[in-house]
Parts: sequence; C-alpha cells; structure tokens
Amino acid sequence: MKNKVYANATIVTGLSVAERGLGFLYRIVLSRLIGAEGLGLYQVALSFFALFLTIGSGGVPITVSRLISKYKAENNTLGERSSVSAGVTASLLLTLPFCIIFWIFGEKMTFLFTDERTFSVFRILLLGLTCTCIYAVIRGHFWGNKQFLAPSVMELLEETVMVIAGVLLLRKVSSPLSGAKLAAWAVVISYFFSFAVSTAWFFIKGGRISSPKKQLKPLFTSSLPITSVRACSSLVNSAIAVLLPAMLIRAGFNETEALQIFGVVSGMVIPILFIPSTLIGSLALVLVPELSEDFYRKNFKRLYTNIARGLKFAFLTACAITPFFFALGEDFGAILFSNPLAGEMIKRSCWILLPMSIAMISTAMLNSLGFEKQTFIFYFVGAAFTFAGILILPKFCGGYAYLIGLGACYVATAVCNLVFLLKKCPIYAKRGRQVCVHEYLPTLIATAFLSLSALLLRNFFQYFTGAVLSMIFTGLAVLIESILVYLVTGAISFKGIFDLFKSKKRTSHGKN
Repeated sequence: MKNKVYANATIVTGLSVAERGLGFLYRIVLSRLIGAEGLGLYQVALSFFALFLTIGSGGVPITVSRLISKYKAENNTLGERSSVSAGVTASLLLTLPFCIIFWIFGEKMTFLFTDERTFSVFRILLLGLTCTCIYAVIRGHFWGNKQFLAPSVMELLEETVMVIAGVLLLRKVSSPLSGAKLAAWAVVISYFFSFAVSTAWFFIKGGRISSPKKQLKPLFTSSLPITSVRACSSLVNSAIAVLLPAMLIRAGFNETEALQIFGVVSGMVIPILFIPSTLIGSLALVLVPELSEDFYRKNFKRLYTNIARGLKFAFLTACAITPFFFALGEDFGAILFSNPLAGEMIKRSCWILLPMSIAMISTAMLNSLGFEKQTFIFYFVGAAFTFAGILILPKFCGGYAYLIGLGACYVATAVCNLVFLLKKCPIYAKRGRQVCVHEYLPTLIATAFLSLSALLLRNFFQYFTGAVLSMIFTGLAVLIESILVYLVTGAISFKGIFDLFKSKKRTSHGKN
C-alpha cells in the first residue's frame, strides 16, 4: 500500500513538475513580452475569471472523486456513472448563465474593474469557462478510479498547447493591452484542447454516463462547502486585484506604478513561492481517494498512518526548498524576470512556504474525510488576516502587504486544520508531542542553519563568478549540504535508504 501511494505520487509529481516548469518558463517569457503593466492587466482579468471558474468547478471534481471512491467500495457501478453525469450537469448550470450575462450585458459591468481595459481580457477568458469546468469533472472521474497518469498527461499537454499558442500569438505585441488579450486567447485555446482530449479519452476508456437525478443533491451538498471556500478564495484574489492597487495609490504610488507592483507580486513572486504546491498537490491528489476509501471502509490504522506521512512530507518539502529561496531569491528576480523588486520579495517572503504547505495538505485531508464545513470556516479565519494586510499595511511596506497578509492567512489556516485534525486522529495525537520534538524541531533548526549557510555560499561564489554560475554552484552545494544535514538530524533515514536499495536489488535479481 505504501509503495503504491509513493509510486503514484512519484508519477504525478514528475508530470506536475514538468507542467509547472513549462508554465514557469512561459511566465518568464510572458513577463518579458508584455511587461509588468501588461502582466498586471492579465493577472487582474485572470483573478476575476478564477472566481467564475471556481464557482463552476471548485468542489465538484474532488466530490466526484470521493463519491466514486465511495460507490466503488459499495460495488455500485450505477452510482459511479451518475456521479459523473451530476458533475457535468452542475458545471453547466453554474457556468453558462454567467457567460451569457457577461456577453450580453458586460459593457455595463466594467465598474467591477479598477482598470476598464481588463474587462476585454476577462471576456475573452470566459469563452473557455464551460469547457474547462467539464474537463475538471472528467479529471475527477479519473482520480476516483485511481487513474492518475491520464489526467496528469492531459494537464501537461494543456500547458504545452498554451505555451505554444502564447509564443506564436505574442511575437508582435503593440501595447500592454494587446499583449494581455493575446495571452488570454492562448489560455482559451488550451482549454478547448484539454476538453476535447479528455472527453474523447473518457469514452474510449469505457466511461459511461447515467441519469444525474439521484446524485445531484448529494453532489451539491458535499461540494458546496469546498466550492464556497475556493470561491471565497477567488473572490479574495479578485478583491485583492482591486484593493491592492487602490491602496497603493492611496499610499502615494501613481496608477501605473500600482499596477506594475501588482503585476510583480501576483505574476512573478507568487508563482515562485507556490513551487512547493506542485509537490504537495501531487501527494494530495494521490492521498485523497486513499483516505476517502479507508475512511468509508473504517480502516483507521492505515488512515492515520497516511495522514502522518502526508503531513511530514509537506513539512520536509517546505523546509528543503526554503534555503534555496532565501539565498537565491534575488538572483531569481534579476536573471529570470529582470526585475530586482521581484527577487527581493522572493527572498524576504520565503518563510511563507512552511505554513502554506501544511495548510494545503491538511485542508485536502480534511476535505477527503468529509469535513468540508470545517475547512470552510477555517478559510474565513485565514482570509481575515489577508484582508487586514491589504487594507492596513500598504502605506508601511507597499507591495509586501499582500505577502505578509497571505503568510498570516496560511499560519492561521494551518493551525486551525491541525488542531481539528489531531482531535479526529487520536492515534496520531498521542504521539504528536514526541513527533514535534524528535522530528520536526531538529528539521526546523537545520533549515535555519542551511538558509544562512546558503546565503554565505551564494556570496562566496558570486565574488569569483557571474550570477548564473553562482546560482548553479550554490544550488549544488546546498543540495549536498542539505542531504548530509537531514541524514544527521534523522529527517532522512539511513535505514530507509538501505532498505530501498535492498528492495531494488531483490527486484533486479528476481528479474534475472
């Protein structure tokens, strides 16, 4: 069971890393082709679009996945098929009315945007809304059947199509607005592609649909809290897209400067800081159906074991990446985006990685166990901190207000999730204090040591070499140093590596 989870997680992670890596490179190209102002317009439109995307598909895919896991445990084939049909029906009901309203009466709603130019970009994105929501439901079908390869490949192909379309369309950009519009068209083209491919693959692999009537109510009941949380998250992001530039202007920046700062934070800094989410999301994707199935089968021992492993994985992932961001953040901004401010923000905000990772994995766990209402409440606790940062801090720290508020949000959410999770998992709770003292605390101390060491190495190498070579040498040195430190502190086990080697050796002999 353990090997199966890790094998699936490895496959999904590899494809997700490739997808995010491609998207990351595209983000660099996009920032250079359309500039900070064009990127700001694109991000504002994308933030509003994300709200409607969340309404149409936010909690539906994971609910479809969980319902399929439930009906598979009950050997109810009709229930599985009805769940997919209910998901598609729900997505259509939740997206088509918005698309029609904005296309007919959209010109009267430009007041929703700080800069009216972003409305034309937003309306282009709406063309792909329904298609990508249906694709999300089909993706949930594959997850529920523990078929992770196909949707992961489709995600990678979707990203590839967007990058190719974007590069081809953005060869000649006449203005920031035209660049933002063309970038939006690239997104829509990729949505059409993933919808067509996933639908065809669904039926080729024997997927079938049945009447959604009996499953609509349980689907809406279960998905509503998750959708509400994600819709609120999108609403918060949309509000930030309006409030942050407005508060920056109020703090003394002009309109262009405010939009550029928002473009830097949301289009350059946040994507870098969210790199660990690729690994955390991959593990959560694999764990959700496993946790749901164990929960419904009342296999609590394996359930608690997987919860403990998931939390530790998220913790170690954040701790392993933090030293690289702390030491090389400024170089990321200067070399990748040609923007020193972005690099400075990445370096100073790397502390966000740990609470963000814990909040993400614990939220996914609670949702998979049916505690969607609790995550809904906890989200609002965290969101209050984000809004406080946006409304109060810009006059003191400019664009950092968003990052400080976001970090406080993740801290609050992670604490609430963990307290509730420990109450529901007594086996893990009994050894929680021992785990914190003997596993987590030494790793935190090691992370602080590695961060300072990485910064010294970066300054040393940069004294003798250029910025690019300094990044490469520092990265390799910190990687080796991290492995050694984590082996000494016990975060990585010598025994685990030795057992893995023996297992591979036995497998090799067996094949021979």
